[in-house]
Amino acid sequence: MLRDLQKGEDPQLRAAIAVISQLSPDLLLLTDFDYDFDAVALTALAGALDYPHHFAARPNTGLQTTADLDGNGRFGEARDAQGYGRFSGDGGMAILSRYPIDPNAVTDLSALLWSDLAGATQPSTMTADVKAIQRLSTSGHWIVPVETPIGLVTLLAYAATPPVFDGPEDRNGLRNRDELRLWEQVIDGQFQIQPTDFVMLGNANLDPVDGEGYSTAMAAFLANPRLHDPHAGRDTADWPEDGPGNLRVSYVLPASTWRVTDAGVFWPLPGDADAVLLGDDGLAAGVHHLVWADISRGP
Repeated sequence: MLRDLQKGEDPQLRAAIAVISQLSPDLLLLTDFDYDFDAVALTALAGALDYPHHFAARPNTGLQTTADLDGNGRFGEARDAQGYGRFSGDGGMAILSRYPIDPNAVTDLSALLWSDLAGATQPSTMTADVKAIQRLSTSGHWIVPVETPIGLVTLLAYAATPPVFDGPEDRNGLRNRDELRLWEQVIDGQFQIQPTDFVMLGNANLDPVDGEGYSTAMAAFLANPRLHDPHAGRDTADWPEDGPGNLRVSYVLPASTWRVTDAGVFWPLPGDADAVLLGDDGLAAGVHHLVWADISRGP
């Protein structure tokens, strides 16, 4: 990725940079972004987009264990990492910001064991040895406060496992649901910290109506009175129709303490002036579209 950033020739990176530059959000969460310890690639991307501040912590993706987490009798594979990953940092998260982020003020819940979540539902096939080390977060759960001109904005950022690619034990489906339930407990004050003036954002990999996974869990979460849902009924990803098809899987959900002044999903139709930003085939920037919301103070 760093090489492609430096060359400036990769069509996906060029399309993604064009979309981000067009919308120019003040705070931006990137998912499926590879992590490196010195943030060399993230610094390069932030420079290309003129973001003066960024944050990333080591994700669970690619964080290898010594256990056979998926129970297939083999060790050291991508599915034996805390979160699926072929190498450490594969497909992590990153935040770009116009405003300073104090890394010492970040609360990182990514090390929470799945079994330590209140009411967790784990596969019946999961052994005690695996339960003793298996973390809940696929990539991470971050609580990131950012001081902005409208006051403190607390980002609740995550990227959940897709509720597929497993077997009848439904390991990924159950984990996906519990990754969302962690935010439910945080927001409702059932956890160690209850943030105020927050914005929950990320790739939940869960549609409230269609697709695989526990859709009713997503629908219930969206009905939480502590949240605004400014994108109700809007898809955010366009997989091929012979696959998952169009689904709503990415979210920007401001707390009800904010006033949402505008919101949308960047999804220009063919022929629209902005369609060229997505690339010649409309998919060069990736199947996931940028989800955004403008917020201000007020009920």
